[in-house]
Amino acid sequence: MFRRRLFAAAVTVILASGVAPAFAADGPISIGTRRELFVDRFLIEKLDSVSLQLQHPQPAGTALKFDQPWEGQVSGYVTVIHDGDLYRMYYRGRPLTGYGDNDPRSQEVTCYAESRDGITFTRPKLGLISFGGNKDNNAILADVGHVTHNFAPFLDSRPGVPASERFKAVGGSSESGLIAYVSEDGIRFRKLQDKPIITGGAFDSQNNVLWSDHEQCYVCFFRTFKNGVRWITRTTSTDFLTWTPAVDMTFGDAPNEHLYTNQTVAYFRAPHIYIGTAARFWPGRRSLSDEQVAALQLDAPVNYGGLKLESSDAVLLTSRGGNRYDRTFLESLVRPGADLKNWTARSNYPARGIVPTGPTEMSIYVQRHYGQPTHYLQRLTFRTDGLAAVHAGYQPGELVTKPVTFEGRQLTLNMSSSAAGGVFVEIQDAAGRPIPGFTLAECHELNTDDLARAVSWKNGSDVSTLAGKPIRLRFRLKDADLFALQFVK
Repeated sequence: MFRRRLFAAAVTVILASGVAPAFAADGPISIGTRRELFVDRFLIEKLDSVSLQLQHPQPAGTALKFDQPWEGQVSGYVTVIHDGDLYRMYYRGRPLTGYGDNDPRSQEVTCYAESRDGITFTRPKLGLISFGGNKDNNAILADVGHVTHNFAPFLDSRPGVPASERFKAVGGSSESGLIAYVSEDGIRFRKLQDKPIITGGAFDSQNNVLWSDHEQCYVCFFRTFKNGVRWITRTTSTDFLTWTPAVDMTFGDAPNEHLYTNQTVAYFRAPHIYIGTAARFWPGRRSLSDEQVAALQLDAPVNYGGLKLESSDAVLLTSRGGNRYDRTFLESLVRPGADLKNWTARSNYPARGIVPTGPTEMSIYVQRHYGQPTHYLQRLTFRTDGLAAVHAGYQPGELVTKPVTFEGRQLTLNMSSSAAGGVFVEIQDAAGRPIPGFTLAECHELNTDDLARAVSWKNGSDVSTLAGKPIRLRFRLKDADLFALQFVK
């Protein structure tokens, strides 16, 4: 009890000094039973002595080495799809680099690998495409014009989608437009029609489509250029064939940076939030000295040309629909790291896909050593929902949300604290007044590390009497991180 009083007294003045914040201009935010991640400021009204912090993934080994004759050191534009008990990986193989991107002599193919755990991937011998007179390989497409350069599949989650079109994909160039493909098994793809479904873009990158339950349409995020900068543009469709006029994405007041691939997905535990693990490209920004270039033999003919001239990393993009990305965090999500072979042009490009790989873990995949014979795909792990967090150090602080309405009987938190720290929660009315029975003083401290810890007060955890009413949540944190919240039934 003494500890609770000391903790409360340390921050009791935080909200005592001012007028309660007003409603949002358009009323309370309806969150229902959706899981809400703190990857942006969507729910946040006030932060006091706490901060919104980007999290960084941990290296978890090699997922795949691009070392087969039909793959090569500029394999790329990787997609990873979690499909039931199978993880499916798609990527470009390009064994000959001495030709232009759309030159058929480069022998580009689309390759397929799979895994039962998302950790170790294998290449099935599919017998579909002949390479060097042999069909014992994992190639699924070849000799289809520009399509194999950036073939990008997705699992179509639209209700009622025909089984024969459960997988869809797009690929192409500015000359061809984006050509649509469909598949029932995720391996044997057929062209949906000869005419491109989307035109008018540069398309010289990975162009990604998703079905959005949130917006009730297909959304395509594709490559364009704006004021000489690599940009992301969006179009939508209700049938995958007819698309709306394209609109450029906006980034608020973030600086214009070259975003090479967008890798946008509907987050698997909160699909109303789109997450992009984008490759940020720095043309002309050289990081390696002449001595380091010589030691790595980057100028050797065996390597892809120009590796020493540029560098790249990865950043986090988020969107809740429409043509706005939030770049809440401008710093790097994935750095090149201590390995000098990653301080080269077009290394560190993430694959498209954020997938669960354990009870408390999710994974992304990043290309390392691009353009070099040692080129490979690395797996990196996050805590589930753990892309960003509201963080409090040893000195306590508070978060207050905007007015929201919810459904359900319990409030659960994805959170982590130290043994010394913890979280208290108060439910307030829309004007910021504590609601009796749900005050900080009545809250049982959450001193834990849990993906879904229920909040309780002296009278229990049932909050159903407040469902549908405008409320605010006030969090008091000490030496703790809050990753997500959800009201559950």
